[in-house]
Amino acid sequence: MKNVVVEKSVEVALLIIDYCELLETKKKFVISRQLLKSGTSIGANIHEAQNAESRADFIHKMKIAAKELEETKYWLTLCEQSKQYPTDEVLIQKVKELGLIVYKIVSTSIKK
Repeated sequence: MKNVVVEKSVEVALLIIDYCELLETKKKFVISRQLLKSGTSIGANIHEAQNAESRADFIHKMKIAAKELEETKYWLTLCEQSKQYPTDEVLIQKVKELGLIVYKIVSTSIKK
């Protein structure tokens, strides 16, 4: 069965890796490493949630994914607003799309 949030999280993680490699070539190591950690952690937590021990555990892991998503948005905003950093509009849009899905899953799961 197709799992959209899992697939999108992998897509975002791969885009994050590519973008961070670009930042590394431009010697933007500090933000690159922070972004790589938070951006790939989103998918790791979503994947973990797929095998949660309980509904509460599932919600907890998805909330962690949401927190990592917000941190990722922060680092991308810094890159976007800095004159010294490249901007990746596709990546920014994909992160926003993933966020909408994650937030919907969390809110729906809490209401049940």
